[in-house]
Amino acid sequence: MRLTEDLPLFACPDWWERIQAGRVPMADVPVNERLAAKAKAFFRRLKLPDVPGTPTMGEACGEWFIEIMCAFLASEDPETLQPIVWELLCMVPKKNSKTTYVAALALTALVVFDVPNRQMLVVGPSQNISDRLFDQAEGMIGLDERLKKLFQVQSHLKSITRRKTGTQLEVKTFDTTIVTGEIPFITFIDEVHELGKKPKAAKVMQQIRGGSITKQRGRLLMITTQSDERPAGIWATELSKARKIRDGKAGPAPIMLPVLYEYPVEKQLDEKFWRDSGNWPLLLPNLNRSIDAQALIDDYTNNGTATVEAEQIWASQHLNIEIGVGLSGDSWDGALHWAGCIDDSLTGLDDLLARSEVCTIGIDWGGADDLAGLYVIGRERVTKRWLGWGKAWARATVFERRKSIAGELRQFEECGDLEIAASGEDQAASAAAICKRVFDSGLLPEAGGIGLDSAGVALLLDALENEELHQPLVQAVAQGWKLQTAISSVPLKLEDRRFLHGDQPIMAWCVGNAKQVLKGSNYIVTKEVSGAGKIDLLMALFNASMLMFLNPEAAGGPSVYETRGALVL
Repeated sequence: MRLTEDLPLFACPDWWERIQAGRVPMADVPVNERLAAKAKAFFRRLKLPDVPGTPTMGEACGEWFIEIMCAFLASEDPETLQPIVWELLCMVPKKNSKTTYVAALALTALVVFDVPNRQMLVVGPSQNISDRLFDQAEGMIGLDERLKKLFQVQSHLKSITRRKTGTQLEVKTFDTTIVTGEIPFITFIDEVHELGKKPKAAKVMQQIRGGSITKQRGRLLMITTQSDERPAGIWATELSKARKIRDGKAGPAPIMLPVLYEYPVEKQLDEKFWRDSGNWPLLLPNLNRSIDAQALIDDYTNNGTATVEAEQIWASQHLNIEIGVGLSGDSWDGALHWAGCIDDSLTGLDDLLARSEVCTIGIDWGGADDLAGLYVIGRERVTKRWLGWGKAWARATVFERRKSIAGELRQFEECGDLEIAASGEDQAASAAAICKRVFDSGLLPEAGGIGLDSAGVALLLDALENEELHQPLVQAVAQGWKLQTAISSVPLKLEDRRFLHGDQPIMAWCVGNAKQVLKGSNYIVTKEVSGAGKIDLLMALFNASMLMFLNPEAAGGPSVYETRGALVL
């Protein structure tokens, strides 16, 4: 169903106006009033175990969360009488009582649904968070004699069972063995942004979501602050999905209801706007409940402004300012516009070649503890826009030597953007094979089609030679300040959407890691300037850009459609 005749399901184009009016920024959802009333009655009588006087939720909880709870637990299609909200993602700033409210919501779900002998999960990304989740739920039960009779609590197992139905609520810490046996009937995940830092999180989420395709189906609620790093992995995926649904760009039948307390991008870019404490209440629905306004201002003044990095982290946690968007500091200028240049139809190299009249390839090679990156830029027929696609390689040793980024690398491997090579020769051969595929399409120019940073490329040159790819097709691209044209001009193309890409997570990561500094009269972006964060694919993009700026023409050759079978990676 659609909630209105002219909007996709769960689309909420007036979300910013709703926030400004003090309303919940989500689409209006029809609910089963009887079920909603039951949920509200039980939820409101629960008591807060860690607040002086142990007030009830009815006294302490803002109506914003109760509205979200009813949409999640009691949504109902008025025609089919079936639930329509199977998933919900709520992003709300820190200290809005997320963990406590999730614990209360989980207990409410145990009572609202009379399903026998099922499993519900409450998941924390760390042991501390999962312990707090259970302690809050256990504490609420301990304050009410009626609840003690209703539930059986097993503290050593972090388990709460409703005696009448036998349905069990388990509190667990997120890991790869979290779901064993039965698929959960309902899963609640607190601080889901932390999962973006965990390897194989996507596989675990898929296992949790397995319940949604059974006849009884399963529900999933995720609640979180924004990440204190650039969104990555499963968090980047879920956040992007939620924004598309909210903006009406996610297809006809989404199952996730997005509730995102955030400023519009233009407001996040306006540092004067979000630094003004008068605008903070817009994103703080629990202000004057769990949040003291003056204490928040004092914390920002004394701690949040200590350094640029401290302010980035503070703003990401307390105002949901996305790292890499607001307070960009010394980030590469193109990072501001990267997310706005996604073309969902550009799913791989095959699509890029089919749409292009000419291509250039940039390569940035790496050692045993580094990444190697290859980036293809195609100039689109008719529109002349640039299209981009990249691939990276690493040796197994990188996971030992770069442990701080091992989680991100594993996620990039899972989605196919990063290949783990057994040897330097295999790595070079794989990259050379992609170059040969582009060459066979006839879209490379005769000269200057493949551009390299000349450092450490002996194995790569041998592999290209084996594919009969050599000078003048293969050329060195000068580095350092001589990349100024690409460093400064690519952001302008992105700003005008004259450069489109397929939203590869590894590219967003590299772009977000890049730092630029002024050296003399030129801006430079280098690995040394950018620190531990890898930028190899962005450097490869710069190399390909320098060749495309020469306005090349394709040398010609077999039609891309004649070679399509050879183009699939």
